[in-house]
Amino acid sequence: MIYLRMFWAFFQIGLFSFGGGYAAVPLIQSQIVEANGWLEMSQFADLITIAEMTPGPIAVNSATFVGQQIAGLPGAILCTLGCIMPSFIIVLLLSFLYMKYRSLRTMQGILTGLRPAIVAMIASAGLSLLLLALFNASLFEVQLSSFRVVEGVLFCVCLFLLRKYKLSAITIIFGSGIVGTIVYLILGALGVL
Repeated sequence: MIYLRMFWAFFQIGLFSFGGGYAAVPLIQSQIVEANGWLEMSQFADLITIAEMTPGPIAVNSATFVGQQIAGLPGAILCTLGCIMPSFIIVLLLSFLYMKYRSLRTMQGILTGLRPAIVAMIASAGLSLLLLALFNASLFEVQLSSFRVVEGVLFCVCLFLLRKYKLSAITIIFGSGIVGTIVYLILGALGVL
């Protein structure tokens, strides 16, 4: 029964994650953390970090990781298949329809209408991860007393480096991971943590 639930959860993620990987993050959170309780929110943040650092789509990497954690290799295979199957079916169907009806204005209107929803989903995912990183809380649980100074400083420095010097996101990810590790090792050695 767990195999069917895992397949169905990731089938839904694959089916409704329009807009790419970041748009899928709230859906993954909803299915993995809230609906099924397979991971805690802190584990989910780690999952997104690992899935982002691993080559490939974030939803597929998440499916493989969660499936492995819950049911080993069969779970990883099943979750991954559940995640990619809707895209495969939808792309086959849409390519046929697009080739047949591409000159219709209705088709262009549909594609234009989806853009704002995708932007909102990406913004929601970004806000959720930002609040988790800076306050270890969701939107309605934020308390200023729980602000994480190290993460806040790293965020500001990384944002500055991305905007001012146009550094690659990969460099920023690895650099912030290294700097964060060093800072926390020093703070731990000093007994601050």
